Amino acid sequence: MERRSFLRGTVVSGSAAAFGFTLMRGAAYAAPAQPGPSPYGSPLSADANGIRLPAGFSSRVIARSGQRVAGTSYRWHPAPDGGACFPSGSGWIYVSNSEVNPGGGASAVRFNSYGSVTGAYRILSGTRQNCAGGATPWRTWLSCEEVDRGYVYETDPYGVNSAVRRAAMGRFKHEAAAADPQREVIYLTEDVSDGCLYRFVPDTWGDLSSGRLQVLVAGSATSGSFSWADVPDPSGGSRATRRQVSGAKHFNGGEGCHYADGTVWFTTKGDGRLWRLNLASGTYELAYDDSLVSGSPPLTGLDNVTGASSGDLFIAEDGGNMEICLVTPDDIVAPFLRVEHQSGSEICGPAFSPDGTRLYFSSQRGTTGRSSGGITYEVTGPFRA
Repeated sequence: MERRSFLRGTVVSGSAAAFGFTLMRGAAYAAPAQPGPSPYGSPLSADANGIRLPAGFSSRVIARSGQRVAGTSYRWHPAPDGGACFPSGSGWIYVSNSEVNPGGGASAVRFNSYGSVTGAYRILSGTRQNCAGGATPWRTWLSCEEVDRGYVYETDPYGVNSAVRRAAMGRFKHEAAAADPQREVIYLTEDVSDGCLYRFVPDTWGDLSSGRLQVLVAGSATSGSFSWADVPDPSGGSRATRRQVSGAKHFNGGEGCHYADGTVWFTTKGDGRLWRLNLASGTYELAYDDSLVSGSPPLTGLDNVTGASSGDLFIAEDGGNMEICLVTPDDIVAPFLRVEHQSGSEICGPAFSPDGTRLYFSSQRGTTGRSSGGITYEVTGPFRA
């Protein structure tokens, strides 16, 4: 069983920071989160979709890989992975990557104000193993290739503009991206056993066509101060980006990345940790390691992360018990939901609708354990405000 992590720091929803939606309450995670009762209560017996949810919540299937999205002619992509929501008039759009190689890319589902599906379409094609990514404040989706010397592609969730490859953001095994509108940079994780944490500093905020790729420089300890250094060759043509800067700090399998209110946190699945950067003080720390948890950890295999307006952080499992767990502002970590009978899969792409009333996520390989069996869900219910 993989390790799990918890969040410390002030939490604000990444989508809220990006799009001006309702901000999450400030929540200081001053002590290690420990297992405890969920504010929603324990997940009940599985519903008709095989999902165990707290009382008052319900689920529905939005899309299945290889099948037409209901009410549309569009066939949903295989292996759905990272995702995000974007406002669209009185409704919204959910974007999802496809982690297959070759093929990859990303798709979108459009909803009206009542939550009914009104369209589905492809926004990126012909790429490789698009895993996670991140939203920008100017409402584009950064889709990241998780392959050696992979690219970041900037895509249009609204399906109007063509996707653009952003080579200046570096060529490496990309995982997630998180925008920091205060410092006007994009943070990037790298999914290899000796990966790095990067930031891209565009020459002009809102234009990712040019800029500097920098890597985090720090000591070997699990806490201390950090700085940023330019990567001489972001293309990785002569040497991998993670090996170009002396003193670059290496992390074991970078996964989810989230920015809010002067804090960056990112997960490393290889060692089951969550790291936190305090940008104001220029310090980093090991925010959580499951060896520090009292008793049996309810959250393992931590991967993608998203936040709710309440200050709760929702963390998806890659493996583990196939759960989405939450960490509350009062340092309680507990399961929110569990997907039954899909042990050969992983949970991906958790994201809230702009009004915070609906949670979207995918089971990448569904009940079949194959990329062709992916399922994308929606959960509705009394989420805390």
